[in-house]
Amino acid sequence: MELSCAVQQYAWGVMGGDSSVAQMAQAGLPDFTVQQDKPYAELWMGTHPNGPAVIKGSKQSLGEYISQHPEVLGASVRKIFGDQLPFLFKVLSVNKALSIQAHPNKAHAEQLHSDRPDVYKDPNHKPEMTLALTPFEALCGFRPHQEIQHFIKEIPELKSVLGEDVASAFSSSPNEDNLKSCFSNMMNASKDTIAGALTKLQQKFAGMAECDGDGLLKELFLRLHQQYPGDVGCFSIYLLNYLTLQPGEAMFLGPNVIHAYLLGDCVECMACSDNVVRAGLTPKYQDVETLVSMLEYSMATKESRKFQGSKIDDSTTLYNPPVPDFAVDIIKVSSNSSHTLRAVDSASIFIVVVGGASVTSIIPDCESNSVSELQRGSVVFMKAGQTLALNTKQDFVAYRALCVL
Repeated sequence: MELSCAVQQYAWGVMGGDSSVAQMAQAGLPDFTVQQDKPYAELWMGTHPNGPAVIKGSKQSLGEYISQHPEVLGASVRKIFGDQLPFLFKVLSVNKALSIQAHPNKAHAEQLHSDRPDVYKDPNHKPEMTLALTPFEALCGFRPHQEIQHFIKEIPELKSVLGEDVASAFSSSPNEDNLKSCFSNMMNASKDTIAGALTKLQQKFAGMAECDGDGLLKELFLRLHQQYPGDVGCFSIYLLNYLTLQPGEAMFLGPNVIHAYLLGDCVECMACSDNVVRAGLTPKYQDVETLVSMLEYSMATKESRKFQGSKIDDSTTLYNPPVPDFAVDIIKVSSNSSHTLRAVDSASIFIVVVGGASVTSIIPDCESNSVSELQRGSVVFMKAGQTLALNTKQDFVAYRALCVL
């Protein structure tokens, strides 16, 4: 069952036809016209009310269809999550850094929603997984203490924003409490302190030869400062891991893990929530106090932040994070080949990101099977127990969101 999916035009998205989101949206939205002066940031595949998918060729939303036919979710999903799809699946095209943020755990999400429903719109947690489609730059988790100590020593402007006493305390005793003090001081520094330090560091970097300053993340700092002038989040690159995921690599972002997406295209899967606690690299509402109090302050290498998949068969790699809400298959099939997607006891959604295929839908206890042609951007909802037989004419790559219970 093919879907037409919602497009979100956030300011940080890639402009016009250069956006993978815009390109893929055209496959599911026959009347979709790309405007070259508009950003296309996210393609939402799911039932979230802020961007519900619609069954292609009809006016019925996927959520309405599921409410009328809840058995399509699968018995295991219904037992844990009730009669609703537990995940939201997305494609992102990022041209400008997203906010420094984290997502609350379930209990905290419920409390935030109860206390401030105008800001925190729903009571669900939002663990999420990011899978790169292109080289994908991000900040994720706090750096090993040796790296933070190095930057404090080498960048006096950073030390001035952290506060001399707090920075020295961390350098002498690099524990999580002292890191929390550093981060809190930085995020709560006065506008004058931040502006002065940013200007000094910008001028220092601008005066360097092109090949100098790479060890101090010169190019990244200047890029972020150009995007968000005067924003203290520009200094966060010295406390947080800066990593580039290569296509097919993934990272899992559990509750309270600080992160920010910077540049590139990715597939993202998450619990069905839109809860975000922000502070830095954004003009949106910033809840610094909540973010500082909730964060996990463990320090680890950027490589440890990557999430490994496991081979299911010759064509399928499963990325199964430590939450029941979602998992993701990457399916790669070479040209002029056949492959049958495995049946699972869960509804699933998959999107074609490379190539195309003719597809035969195989549904248990169904007398007839449907055949259709899929292309890049085609999005398909699969019922629990359903399989799809693929026949490719060119190399084919698809991502499939599901539950492994």
